[in-house]
Amino acid sequence: MKVTYFGHSCFQIETQGKTLLIDPFISANPLASAIDVSSLKPDYILITHGHQDHVLDAETIAKQSGAKIISNFEIVTWYSEKGIDGHGMNHGGKFNFDFGTLKYVTAVHSSVLPDGTNGGNPGGFVLWNSEGSIYIAGDTALTLDMQLIPITCPELDLAILPIGDNFTMGYEDAVLAAGYIGCKNIVGCHYDTFPPIQIDTQKALEVFEKAGIKLTLPKITESINL
Repeated sequence: MKVTYFGHSCFQIETQGKTLLIDPFISANPLASAIDVSSLKPDYILITHGHQDHVLDAETIAKQSGAKIISNFEIVTWYSEKGIDGHGMNHGGKFNFDFGTLKYVTAVHSSVLPDGTNGGNPGGFVLWNSEGSIYIAGDTALTLDMQLIPITCPELDLAILPIGDNFTMGYEDAVLAAGYIGCKNIVGCHYDTFPPIQIDTQKALEVFEKAGIKLTLPKITESINL
């Protein structure tokens, strides 16, 4: 399983012969200017919620690649009206796809699509297959619901958590989240893209290290192999 960072909260996951793209916000992110959106050909696009900084390039990429969108029912319905195929889910539900099992889990945030349409309830995903298990938290506050993940899902090999504060939990709460989900291998996201979420990355690394948890802050286009 190969996980590549595309900036902000966007990741590409290559597993079981399939390519998944998470929350594509690339073309308007100056930090990700080296990425050619037209070159992306995922099989699936996973969307955690409807905010523009998570869906901006989803329509373009889905139409050029034929990718299926996986998200909550409301977001999938919105894209279906644009002629894009999708698979709708809701909290607590899981489905066996050709790339593995995907479970849609709680996130504490808000969700509205770029045109003002209700984006349904925000969420996160837990993905597992024979290659590993990953939690993609999406935009969320710290919540005790995270304690259900190690009870209802396989042991996590990696978790992608927001650490930028202001709109989501900050790195101090993300350390607690890592404890709730029972994962000591964390990748940070949703930080430094905009002024309100700029952080002291050295301090964040120190806080995680003190807790005995590995925090990785990958460079854009850097990959992690499980």
